[in-house]
Amino acid sequence: MATLSLFEHAEALIKQLGARATAARIRVLVFLLTQQSAVTHHQIEFALNADGKIDRVTLYRALDWLTETGLAHKVVGVDRAWCFLANSSDIAHHQHAHFKCQRCAKVICLKNLRSSGQVPLLPEGYREMEIEVTVKGFCAQCAHE
Repeated sequence: MATLSLFEHAEALIKQLGARATAARIRVLVFLLTQQSAVTHHQIEFALNADGKIDRVTLYRALDWLTETGLAHKVVGVDRAWCFLANSSDIAHHQHAHFKCQRCAKVICLKNLRSSGQVPLLPEGYREMEIEVTVKGFCAQCAHE
């Protein structure tokens, strides 16, 4: 059996959810799948516009859909802008920690540091939606500068 191209892989991931595999969703997911660290909306827009214009609203909708369906997740970057990462099957639904470099603003997933699944004791009537764990420091490149 032939190996799927990245485009075909992204299209298949979207169709597995029973959703329409629109050109925008596929393009955005393909781009996110090629990234080693989180990227901002502006970085995605700039990169995708090099291959053909993508409307900003369409991009926002595609990113929202990808995060709502669990194909991607978002995390707040050092500059407080949302950064996006594709989810791999082993870190789906944002149940993992992140590392943020305080110098270059790189954000990566920490696959080997998962939450224990236990929710801290919340006051009566409170209900958790998600738990975020973030390690801050310097990435390997910035630590040597």
